[in-house]
Amino acid sequence: MSSVAVLTQESFAEHRSGLTQQQVKVAALNSEEENDPPTYKDAFPPLPEKAACLETAQEPAGAWSKIRPIKASVITQVFHVPLEERKYKDMNQFGEGEQAKICLDIMQKTGAHLELSLAKDQGLSIMVSGKLEAVMKARKEIVARLQTQASATVAIPKEHHRFVIGKNGEKLQDLELKTATKIQIPRPDDPSNQIKITGTKEGIEKARHEILLISAEQDKRAVERLDVDKVYHPFIAGPFNKLVSEIMQETGTRINIPPPSVNKTEIVFTGEKEQLAQAVARIKKIYEEKKKKTTTIAVEVKKSQHKYVIGPKGNSLQEILEKTGVSVEIPPTDSSSETVILRGEPEKLGQALTEVYAKANSFTVSSVSAPSWLHRFIIGKKGQNLAKITQQMPKVHIEFTEGEDKITLEGPTEDVNVAQEQIEVMVKDLINRMDYVEINVDHKFHRHLIGKNGANINRIKDQYKVSVRIPPDNEKSNLIRIEGDPQGVHQAKKELLELASRMENERTKDLIIEQRFHRTIIGQKGERIREIRDKFPEIREESNTKIDLPAENSNSETIIITGKRANCEAARHRILSIQKELADITEVEVSIPSKLHNSLIGAKGRFIRSIMEECGGVHIHFPTEGSGSDTVTIRGPAQDVEKAKKQLLHLAEEKQTKSYTVDLRAKPEYHKFLIGKGGGNIRKVRDNTGARIIFPTSEDKDQELITIMGTEGAVKEAQKELEALIKNLDNVVEDSMVVDPKHHRHFVIRRGQVLREIADEYGGVMVSFPRSGTQSDKVTLKGAKDCVEAAKKRILEIIEDLEAQVTIECTIPQKFHRSIMGPKGSRIQQITRDYGVQIKFPDREENPAPATEPAMQENGEENGEGKEAKETDPTSPKKCDIIIISGRREKCEAAKEALQALVPVTTEVEVPFDLHRYIIGQKGSGIRKMMDEFEVNIQVPAPELRSDVISITGLATNLDRAKAGLLERVKELQAEQEDRALRSFKLTVTVDPKYHPKIIGRKGAVITQIRTEHEVNIQFPDKDDENQSQDQITITGYEKNTEAARDAIMKIVGELEQMVSEDVMLDHRVHARIIGARGKAIRKIMDEFKVDIRFPQSGASDPNCVTVTGLPDNVEEAIDHILNLEEEYLADVVDNEAMQVYMKPSAHEESKAPSKGFVVRDAPWAAGNNEKAPDMSSSEDFPSFGAQVTPKTLPWGPKR
Repeated sequence: MSSVAVLTQESFAEHRSGLTQQQVKVAALNSEEENDPPTYKDAFPPLPEKAACLETAQEPAGAWSKIRPIKASVITQVFHVPLEERKYKDMNQFGEGEQAKICLDIMQKTGAHLELSLAKDQGLSIMVSGKLEAVMKARKEIVARLQTQASATVAIPKEHHRFVIGKNGEKLQDLELKTATKIQIPRPDDPSNQIKITGTKEGIEKARHEILLISAEQDKRAVERLDVDKVYHPFIAGPFNKLVSEIMQETGTRINIPPPSVNKTEIVFTGEKEQLAQAVARIKKIYEEKKKKTTTIAVEVKKSQHKYVIGPKGNSLQEILEKTGVSVEIPPTDSSSETVILRGEPEKLGQALTEVYAKANSFTVSSVSAPSWLHRFIIGKKGQNLAKITQQMPKVHIEFTEGEDKITLEGPTEDVNVAQEQIEVMVKDLINRMDYVEINVDHKFHRHLIGKNGANINRIKDQYKVSVRIPPDNEKSNLIRIEGDPQGVHQAKKELLELASRMENERTKDLIIEQRFHRTIIGQKGERIREIRDKFPEIREESNTKIDLPAENSNSETIIITGKRANCEAARHRILSIQKELADITEVEVSIPSKLHNSLIGAKGRFIRSIMEECGGVHIHFPTEGSGSDTVTIRGPAQDVEKAKKQLLHLAEEKQTKSYTVDLRAKPEYHKFLIGKGGGNIRKVRDNTGARIIFPTSEDKDQELITIMGTEGAVKEAQKELEALIKNLDNVVEDSMVVDPKHHRHFVIRRGQVLREIADEYGGVMVSFPRSGTQSDKVTLKGAKDCVEAAKKRILEIIEDLEAQVTIECTIPQKFHRSIMGPKGSRIQQITRDYGVQIKFPDREENPAPATEPAMQENGEENGEGKEAKETDPTSPKKCDIIIISGRREKCEAAKEALQALVPVTTEVEVPFDLHRYIIGQKGSGIRKMMDEFEVNIQVPAPELRSDVISITGLATNLDRAKAGLLERVKELQAEQEDRALRSFKLTVTVDPKYHPKIIGRKGAVITQIRTEHEVNIQFPDKDDENQSQDQITITGYEKNTEAARDAIMKIVGELEQMVSEDVMLDHRVHARIIGARGKAIRKIMDEFKVDIRFPQSGASDPNCVTVTGLPDNVEEAIDHILNLEEEYLADVVDNEAMQVYMKPSAHEESKAPSKGFVVRDAPWAAGNNEKAPDMSSSEDFPSFGAQVTPKTLPWGPKR
């Protein structure tokens, strides 16, 4: 390894400054002393003679003793990699390939500079320059990445491994860096003592040697364990561990005494064998001495006072030990014992006992009565009030227990008394000026009282300077506590109770809106709902009114509005108005006396709900109770509204004449049978008797309750009929019937769906078919007599349908089948349900056969010869076009008509060809929107056909709407075309090109304003186009707008023509000051005086000439202003130049002046009549060894 220091002129001057005044004569700055250069011996004193014994020499002779050493910041090291250890040997050309990449990577990573050279024996020499740390890192990288790695193991005792690793692994890292190896030490749980070293042979040897040295050093050390009774440990350690620390320092041995909390008696000694023996002997001596001399006494000290005897971190025990030499043993905290044992020499025990009692009684515990609600005020914001007390008396511990009306103080007696007085004064003051109150508010309103992000409650707290404690939701407590100034508490209580009463007055209102409109009512990102909420300003803050819509997958059509009554009504009207816009919903008002409203609504709305459900989900809205209004609103589809209106009026009439109600009970499974298919049975009873019968809904708790209402006679008659039906249903019978086995499958397929439907419809009757495989035709029915009879009748009807079943064909071209089926077969499923038929579609024909086929040959003969040709009728339908419909003939025919109605038809619409691309829209968006809206397919002809005909294909019902929509779009586009034509008016203005930049303005500001203001496009001539007239400006837009824009331009031109330009002479030295940083100052002047100021460019013939352009008056004012500035700035320039004369020239300027170099007299080279001193800039006279080179160049120089 070599280290090179580069001696520069600066470092040489510093180096000489270490010499004494007598030894070096420094050249003076003035010219008088400049002629006498120092002698060579003065400047470069000879090295001292070699001393006889360097160790005994006090100080080296000569002037060099005074010279401060120069530390090299850059070092250079050379590494050799023999051929056999090189990783990369096969290289086409030296300096290329993987090796080059690695070297560049090492240079970038470490910041060191690498230079490579190849020896004759193909070994690699690498010179690394840089700071010591960088060189060491680079060396490690080179060895790891450019040199082949070997490995070796070294075995040392397992207990020595930790010394190789060192503290935090630092020693191991240092060793790896120094030897450029990787050292792997087995884990503590691994029994192996083998340490693995990986690296170069040389590095492995060095690392192995170092590890063995560490182990040998540790071999000299020993470990010994001494068993000493735990009670004597404090005497060995001494007060505050002073005694053991002293022994450790004197003997150089490490002594480990287990802490009091650890129940171990063993003291461990580690160190050099001889010194360790001394330490053990001294500790044994102390132990033996204390065993002989010490005795014990036991005293009782209150358990609560033990901590005071121990003191913070055991300091009090150590103090007693230091003062008296007595050890105090305290029982553990988990023990109930109060006995404290003092161990020491008999004459010292009395003094120690006094100390123990003094420590125990030095602290006292006291308490102050204070209501628990005041605790937080006593503590203060962020503990400010309490901090004042604790800062004065830091030893006092103050404890607040939640829910208890007292404060506990603990500490030195005097301090506790002072703190107690202060807290008592504080409590008294707070009781006098503070108050609290508790109010009961239903916990469901608590979040509304708090408000969004605590807005309400924070306002109340700030306004009345009180504290409001609202219990958390999980407590379900209604108690709210208000604390603070009595007046503030009273006002806050009043406001909170008002808010609560307002909430109790809130109501929830349901309104029925078809689910398909919910998204529109909500609006994009909820903007429509927000708009409804925002219409009523304080809803959000005070009552938090909200609008709940059912989930998307829910069948419910109810929107719930919650909030204040008035705002609920307003929100409801707003939502209904939106629905009105969206659908053809009828709203009818019916006048019914308000006194009848409650009886019409029924208990929990049962009566009115039954009417709403029966009439297809209309919504019936009664006025608010107490309003006195007779108007009832019915809203929904027109037909259902009319039906509901009739029923409501009829019911009201009945109620007015004489209303009578009776309740019946029947098992829920009978209800369907009592109602009958499509409500037939119940309608029959109603028509016969005139009574109204209300069955329970799924939401009702009592599922057996049936209510009959109407006139007394009608109700009794209906009751009689229903009771007879229910009695029959309760009479369970078993019957059987004969069903041909060929029909059995129809009843039991699809997991017996048909049988389940029969059971649901006919009071839960059980129908049992014989097992498959048996040839029995007997079917058993069990249930209520009427239900069994009705079920038998229904089964016979189904059999009759099956017997009468026919199959017909419906021919529809295959290309329409998918359209007829509808999304996921929804249309076909609807037809099968409506007509009770089965529909089967043919398999798709993937590759239809060509229309004409050559005649087939069989056995070498053409068809017709020897065989009859099978002639196929060209008019007969293809198999893939035939749809099979099965069912009763009349129903099959109806289903066929329904299928044929679904066949799409095509109509043609004439649309001008030039509008087609606008109809299609960007990426087809326009046409897609129309197809989705009208549920049709729109086909636009290919552009090359240039046809005006657009085809619309779809259901006949949708075609007219689609055609009208398309023609409407054509009208819009034609209007847009006309508008575009009007907007395309062009106007040309002739303006001198010299004015163009001014019209455009800075960064186009002026022209952009004109364009925006007049909604026109303004085009300036292209400077590079010689054919284009350079004075023509083109304005495009509406004729009226183009003329307005022309006038605006001509106005600017008119102003520009009035402008004048004047040259003013300004000293070029002040130009920079006038312009300012980034032209800020000059822009300000130009804006202020409304002029343009141009400064000369560098190299101009007259550097002082500045041109000012603008209106004559403005130009004059601007020139006056800048001349004043010139005068002011010029004075500063002159002052600065005068000062420069006295200033020392900068290093940069000095470097420009020719340097004589460093000259000495009587130099060795002068003997050869060569008066010239060595040239310090010459690489021959002063070669460079270790100068830092930029790491960007290749480490082996440029390619050849």
